[in-house]
Order: sequence, then C-alpha cells, then structure tokens
Amino acid sequence: MILVTGANGNLGAATLTALHARGALATGGSRTPTDGMRRLDFDAPSGIDLTGVSTLVLVSAGYAEDDQVVGRHAAVLDAAVQDGVRHVVYTSLTGAGDHLAFALAHRATERLVRTCGLPWTILRNGLYAELFGGLLMWADDVVESAFGDGALAAVARADLAEAAAIVAADPAPHGGRAYDLVGTPITAARVADQLGVPHRSIGLGEYRRRLLDEGSGLLPFQPPMLASIATSVRHRFLDGTCSDLVDILGRPLRDPLTTAAAAAAATRPAPDRTPAGDARPTTA
Repeated sequence: MILVTGANGNLGAATLTALHARGALATGGSRTPTDGMRRLDFDAPSGIDLTGVSTLVLVSAGYAEDDQVVGRHAAVLDAAVQDGVRHVVYTSLTGAGDHLAFALAHRATERLVRTCGLPWTILRNGLYAELFGGLLMWADDVVESAFGDGALAAVARADLAEAAAIVAADPAPHGGRAYDLVGTPITAARVADQLGVPHRSIGLGEYRRRLLDEGSGLLPFQPPMLASIATSVRHRFLDGTCSDLVDILGRPLRDPLTTAAAAAAATRPAPDRTPAGDARPTTA
C-alpha cells in the first residue's frame, strides 16, 4: 500500500487523487484525517504508525521553522525504517532553489532520506505556478510585484502531483534518483498581460516593508521565505528548465501562465474592498 503524508494539504490531496485515478492502492495520512485516512502527527513520534505501507510519499511538512520541519521528517523516516516501508519518495525543492530561505530544511531532509537505509526517490519540485500568481498584489486595476523582469520556471501543482503518483505507483525504476521538476519560465508582466492589466514593479525594500507590516497576518518565518522568492526570481536564479518532469509524465506540461493568471484573478478584490499593497500570499 502507498501512503501519502499531508493528505489534507494541496499537494498531498492532489497526489492521492492521482494515485486513485491510476487504480493504485493508496491512502493518506494527516493529523486531521478524513474517512479512510490514517492519523499521523509528526510532532508525536511515538504514535506514527506506518505498518503495512510499502511506499511512503513524504510530502514536506514545511509550514514551520527549519528545526521543527527537519525534526518532523526525521521522526517519520525513523518510523518508516521501524515499520518496514520499502521505498520513500520525498517531495523536495528544485536544485536551483538553494538561494531560498526554506531550502535548508529540504536539503537536510534529503540527507536523511539518502542515509536512512531505505530505497528512495527525491522529487525536487519547482515553485508552483499557483504560488507565483498568488504572490502578485492587487492595487486597484494594477498588479504589483517585487519580481522585476525576472522569470520563474513555474509548474502547475497538478503536474507535480501526477509525477509523484507515477513514481510512487512503480518506484523501483526510480530508485536512487533525484529529479528536478520545473516548468516553463513566466514573468509577472506576462501574467498581468494574461489578466489584461498593467504590472507595476516595486523594490525589494518596499516588499519587505509590506511583509513585515503588522496587518500582513504572516507568521515570523514567512517574511524571509517570501522575500527570498522575490529576490531569487528578480535576479534570475529560478528560470532554468529541465526535461525531467516531461519525461516522467510522458506528455507536455500544463500551461503555468494560465495557472498563475487564474490564481492571481482569484485574489482580485471586489471594487469597494481593494487592500492596496496587500503582501499576503493566498495560494501556496
């Protein structure tokens, strides 16, 4: 049986759906499980039960500080070894993402995965097109960003979920492999064109000020993460392409520009409720 962690999250849920669509015997794990899922709380290691699981899809539990994230991943890998899991598939971060503030937890986890003693596959996921669109900020009928004219090799979350499902359904051919799963480069200006509105670039200092504003609703670890995305895109560290994702899927990728534009459109405020300069991401 295949088990997908974080199965109530966006990527985990999509991966589980993709597995079921392929006819795979799969279930999900979550600290708040729905019917048919297992309860998995990575912050309570003694209760992690992976008995009967042949392939574990470890979706990064990245919504926390690095020490907590790595500790969670170490706990579930320990349980995987103890309970006889035969293959671990970890959803990591694109190799170009080492400049990002959240890269360390991924690279530390990759080290744990490689040394845990189990067969493994690492899926180095590019940043979501949904995230890119969700980070654009509406100011009346203009979208603003700190991305400048830099591009992101964005990828639709559904493509990453399908790739994870393909690998998990037949992991042996992918053993000991680390894939870089990125998409087609898009810019904030092109997303704005797709929406039929102008794009206005703001500086990184102004962006950071908005992120640190008391009304942003962000947790302490989030502003550095978001600022690192902005500067990495702006200075063109995340626009490289690779064929790994197309090779796994065996088809062309979904259009990241359309996906990003839809995410941005979903955050557009109603005319009388325009929070100009809102820096909060609404899609992760």
